[in-house]
Amino acid sequence: MTEFIYGRNAVMEALRAAVRLQKILLASDLPAARVVEIEKLAQKAGISIERVEKEKIAHLAGTKKTQGVVAIAPAHTYASISAILAQSEARGEPPLLACLDGIEDPHNLGAILRSAEAAGIHGVILPKRRSAGLNATVARTSAGAAAHVLTARVANLTATMKDLKSKGLWFVGAHQEGKQLYTEADLSGPLGIVIGSEGHGLHRLVRENCDFLVRIPMYGRINSLNASVAAALLFYEARRQRETGRA
Repeated sequence: MTEFIYGRNAVMEALRAAVRLQKILLASDLPAARVVEIEKLAQKAGISIERVEKEKIAHLAGTKKTQGVVAIAPAHTYASISAILAQSEARGEPPLLACLDGIEDPHNLGAILRSAEAAGIHGVILPKRRSAGLNATVARTSAGAAAHVLTARVANLTATMKDLKSKGLWFVGAHQEGKQLYTEADLSGPLGIVIGSEGHGLHRLVRENCDFLVRIPMYGRINSLNASVAAALLFYEARRQRETGRA
Protein backbone atom coordinates (compact mmCIF):
# COMPACT_ATOMS: atom_id res chain seq x y z
CA MET A 1 0.00 0.00 0.00
CA THR A 2 1.32 3.43 -0.92
CA GLU A 3 0.69 6.86 0.54
CA PHE A 4 0.87 10.29 -1.04
CA ILE A 5 2.57 13.24 0.62
CA TYR A 6 1.69 16.51 -1.06
CA GLY A 7 2.64 20.16 -0.75
CA ARG A 8 6.13 21.67 -1.07
CA ASN A 9 6.88 21.94 2.66
CA ALA A 10 5.62 18.46 3.50
CA VAL A 11 7.66 16.87 0.70
CA MET A 12 10.80 18.84 1.58
CA GLU A 13 10.56 17.82 5.23
CA ALA A 14 10.05 14.20 4.22
CA LEU A 15 13.24 14.41 2.14
CA ARG A 16 15.17 16.07 4.96
CA ALA A 17 14.03 13.37 7.38
CA ALA A 18 15.15 10.64 4.96
CA VAL A 19 11.62 9.26 4.64
CA ARG A 20 11.58 6.45 2.09
CA LEU A 21 10.07 7.86 -1.09
CA GLN A 22 9.55 5.96 -4.30
CA LYS A 23 9.13 8.92 -6.61
CA ILE A 24 8.27 12.62 -6.65
CA LEU A 25 5.82 14.02 -9.17
CA LEU A 26 5.85 17.69 -10.16
CA ALA A 27 3.19 19.48 -12.17
CA SER A 28 4.37 20.13 -15.71
CA ASP A 29 3.50 23.84 -15.45
CA LEU A 30 5.24 24.35 -12.08
CA PRO A 31 8.11 26.89 -12.41
CA ALA A 32 11.50 25.28 -11.76
CA ALA A 33 12.46 28.08 -9.36
CA ARG A 34 9.80 26.90 -6.88
CA VAL A 35 11.20 23.38 -6.56
CA VAL A 36 14.96 23.90 -6.65
CA GLU A 37 15.42 22.66 -3.08
CA ILE A 38 13.19 19.63 -3.65
CA GLU A 39 15.17 18.69 -6.76
CA LYS A 40 18.50 19.04 -4.91
CA LEU A 41 17.36 16.91 -1.98
CA ALA A 42 15.80 14.29 -4.25
CA GLN A 43 18.94 14.04 -6.38
CA LYS A 44 21.09 13.63 -3.27
CA ALA A 45 18.80 10.85 -2.01
CA GLY A 46 18.63 9.13 -5.39
CA ILE A 47 14.88 9.66 -5.75
CA SER A 48 13.53 10.11 -9.25
CA ILE A 49 11.42 13.11 -10.24
CA GLU A 50 8.82 13.08 -12.99
CA ARG A 51 6.89 15.95 -14.55
CA VAL A 52 3.20 15.13 -15.09
CA GLU A 53 -0.03 16.98 -15.72
CA LYS A 54 -1.40 18.74 -12.65
CA GLU A 55 -4.66 16.80 -13.03
CA LYS A 56 -2.82 13.55 -12.32
CA ILE A 57 -1.28 15.01 -9.17
CA ALA A 58 -4.69 16.20 -7.97
CA HIS A 59 -6.15 12.75 -8.66
CA LEU A 60 -3.44 10.94 -6.68
CA ALA A 61 -3.58 13.36 -3.73
CA GLY A 62 -7.37 13.53 -3.72
CA THR A 63 -7.27 17.33 -3.70
CA LYS A 64 -6.32 20.21 -5.96
CA LYS A 65 -4.44 21.93 -3.12
CA THR A 66 -1.10 20.23 -3.73
CA GLN A 67 1.06 23.19 -4.83
CA GLY A 68 1.90 20.97 -7.78
CA VAL A 69 4.02 18.55 -5.73
CA VAL A 70 3.30 15.00 -4.58
CA ALA A 71 5.63 12.28 -3.30
CA ILE A 72 4.79 8.59 -3.49
CA ALA A 73 5.81 6.71 -0.35
CA PRO A 74 5.33 3.25 1.13
CA ALA A 75 2.84 3.00 3.99
CA HIS A 76 4.25 4.65 7.11
CA THR A 77 6.30 2.54 9.52
CA TYR A 78 5.63 3.30 13.17
CA ALA A 79 8.35 3.55 15.81
CA SER A 80 8.65 1.31 18.85
CA ILE A 81 8.31 2.54 22.43
CA SER A 82 11.91 1.47 23.04
CA ALA A 83 13.07 3.68 20.14
CA ILE A 84 11.28 6.66 21.68
CA LEU A 85 12.90 6.06 25.07
CA ALA A 86 16.28 5.60 23.38
CA GLN A 87 15.89 9.01 21.76
CA SER A 88 15.36 10.72 25.12
CA GLU A 89 18.43 8.92 26.46
CA ALA A 90 20.49 9.98 23.44
CA ARG A 91 19.51 13.59 24.10
CA GLY A 92 20.43 13.25 27.77
CA GLU A 93 16.92 14.24 28.86
CA PRO A 94 14.23 12.57 30.97
CA PRO A 95 11.52 11.17 28.69
CA LEU A 96 8.85 13.61 27.56
CA LEU A 97 6.11 11.81 25.65
CA ALA A 98 2.64 12.58 24.35
CA CYS A 99 -0.18 10.03 24.59
CA LEU A 100 -3.17 10.82 22.40
CA ASP A 101 -6.46 9.28 23.47
CA GLY A 102 -9.09 9.23 20.74
CA ILE A 103 -7.75 11.92 18.41
CA GLU A 104 -9.62 10.85 15.28
CA ASP A 105 -9.31 14.01 13.18
CA PRO A 106 -6.12 13.83 11.06
CA HIS A 107 -5.91 17.63 11.00
CA ASN A 108 -5.79 17.67 14.80
CA LEU A 109 -3.17 14.92 14.82
CA GLY A 110 -1.05 16.80 12.30
CA ALA A 111 -1.25 20.00 14.34
CA ILE A 112 -0.27 18.13 17.52
CA LEU A 113 2.72 16.52 15.79
CA ARG A 114 3.83 19.94 14.59
CA SER A 115 3.76 21.29 18.15
CA ALA A 116 5.40 18.13 19.49
CA GLU A 117 8.33 18.46 17.09
CA ALA A 118 8.76 22.16 17.84
CA ALA A 119 8.69 21.54 21.61
CA GLY A 120 11.18 18.68 21.45
CA ILE A 121 8.78 15.92 22.50
CA HIS A 122 10.66 12.61 22.27
CA GLY A 123 7.76 10.64 20.87
CA VAL A 124 4.01 10.37 20.41
CA ILE A 125 1.92 7.31 21.27
CA LEU A 126 -1.35 6.54 19.48
CA PRO A 127 -3.84 3.74 20.14
CA LYS A 128 -4.67 1.52 17.18
CA ARG A 129 -8.40 1.95 17.77
CA ARG A 130 -10.34 5.22 17.86
CA SER A 131 -7.43 7.22 16.49
CA ALA A 132 -6.27 8.79 13.28
CA GLY A 133 -3.15 7.20 11.83
CA LEU A 134 -0.23 8.70 9.99
CA ASN A 135 -1.22 9.57 6.44
CA ALA A 136 -0.83 12.27 3.80
CA THR A 137 -3.33 14.61 5.49
CA VAL A 138 -1.44 14.34 8.77
CA ALA A 139 1.89 14.91 7.02
CA ARG A 140 0.61 18.03 5.28
CA THR A 141 -1.14 19.49 8.34
CA SER A 142 2.00 18.95 10.40
CA ALA A 143 4.00 21.01 7.85
CA GLY A 144 6.34 18.05 7.52
CA ALA A 145 6.87 17.56 11.27
CA ALA A 146 5.34 14.07 11.09
CA ALA A 147 8.51 12.95 9.33
CA HIS A 148 10.63 14.01 12.32
CA VAL A 149 8.55 12.87 15.32
CA LEU A 150 8.84 9.25 16.43
CA THR A 151 5.29 7.94 16.58
CA ALA A 152 4.28 4.60 18.06
CA ARG A 153 0.95 2.84 17.66
CA VAL A 154 -0.11 0.49 20.45
CA ALA A 155 -2.91 -2.02 20.92
CA ASN A 156 -3.79 -0.83 24.43
CA LEU A 157 -2.97 2.69 25.59
CA THR A 158 -3.64 2.04 29.30
CA ALA A 159 -1.43 -1.07 29.29
CA THR A 160 1.34 0.95 27.65
CA MET A 161 0.97 3.66 30.28
CA LYS A 162 1.26 1.06 33.05
CA ASP A 163 4.39 -0.39 31.47
CA LEU A 164 5.97 3.05 31.16
CA LYS A 165 5.08 3.80 34.79
CA SER A 166 7.17 0.78 35.77
CA LYS A 167 10.05 2.48 33.95
CA GLY A 168 9.69 5.64 36.04
CA LEU A 169 7.36 7.82 33.99
CA TRP A 170 4.47 9.81 35.44
CA PHE A 171 1.37 10.65 33.45
CA VAL A 172 -0.51 13.93 33.50
CA GLY A 173 -3.89 14.21 31.84
CA ALA A 174 -5.42 17.40 30.51
CA HIS A 175 -8.92 17.53 31.98
CA GLN A 176 -11.28 20.34 32.94
CA GLU A 177 -11.81 18.74 36.36
CA GLY A 178 -8.10 18.78 37.17
CA LYS A 179 -7.31 20.07 40.66
CA GLN A 180 -4.25 22.02 39.52
CA LEU A 181 -3.68 24.54 36.78
CA TYR A 182 -1.25 23.20 34.22
CA THR A 183 1.20 25.97 35.13
CA GLU A 184 1.17 24.95 38.82
CA ALA A 185 1.90 21.23 38.39
CA ASP A 186 5.43 19.82 38.29
CA LEU A 187 5.97 18.74 34.68
CA SER A 188 9.75 18.66 34.81
CA GLY A 189 10.40 14.93 35.36
CA PRO A 190 9.99 11.82 33.18
CA LEU A 191 6.52 12.49 31.86
CA GLY A 192 3.75 11.43 29.53
CA ILE A 193 1.27 14.17 28.61
CA VAL A 194 -2.15 12.67 27.90
CA ILE A 195 -4.52 14.53 25.59
CA GLY A 196 -8.08 13.40 24.91
CA SER A 197 -10.45 14.18 22.08
CA GLU A 198 -12.57 17.32 22.04
CA GLY A 199 -15.80 15.36 21.94
CA HIS A 200 -15.20 12.76 24.66
CA GLY A 201 -12.12 13.93 26.54
CA LEU A 202 -10.10 11.22 28.25
CA HIS A 203 -11.64 7.76 28.33
CA ARG A 204 -12.30 6.49 31.86
CA LEU A 205 -9.51 3.90 32.06
CA VAL A 206 -7.00 6.30 30.55
CA ARG A 207 -8.04 9.03 32.99
CA GLU A 208 -7.83 6.66 35.95
CA ASN A 209 -4.30 5.67 34.96
CA CYS A 210 -3.09 9.27 34.95
CA ASP A 211 -1.13 10.13 38.10
CA PHE A 212 -2.72 13.56 38.19
CA LEU A 213 -4.96 15.80 36.11
CA VAL A 214 -4.42 19.44 35.23
CA ARG A 215 -6.76 22.01 33.79
CA ILE A 216 -6.31 24.96 31.49
CA PRO A 217 -8.17 28.04 32.77
CA MET A 218 -11.01 29.23 30.57
CA TYR A 219 -12.09 32.86 30.84
CA GLY A 220 -14.75 33.05 28.16
CA ARG A 221 -18.01 31.24 27.50
CA ILE A 222 -16.43 28.23 25.78
CA ASN A 223 -15.41 25.51 28.24
CA SER A 224 -12.66 23.79 26.26
CA LEU A 225 -9.90 24.33 23.72
CA ASN A 226 -9.11 22.53 20.51
CA ALA A 227 -7.11 19.39 21.41
CA SER A 228 -4.08 20.57 19.44
CA VAL A 229 -4.03 23.92 21.26
CA ALA A 230 -4.31 22.22 24.66
CA ALA A 231 -1.48 19.87 23.70
CA ALA A 232 0.77 22.75 22.63
CA LEU A 233 0.20 24.58 25.93
CA LEU A 234 1.19 21.54 27.99
CA PHE A 235 4.15 20.68 25.76
CA TYR A 236 5.62 24.13 26.13
CA GLU A 237 4.92 24.38 29.85
CA ALA A 238 6.80 21.11 30.36
CA ARG A 239 9.64 22.42 28.20
CA ARG A 240 9.67 25.76 30.07
CA GLN A 241 9.98 23.99 33.40
CA ARG A 242 12.86 21.89 32.11
CA GLU A 243 14.65 24.95 30.78
CA THR A 244 14.15 27.10 33.89
CA GLY A 245 14.35 24.33 36.47
CA ARG A 246 11.17 25.35 38.26
CA ALA A 247 7.43 24.76 38.19
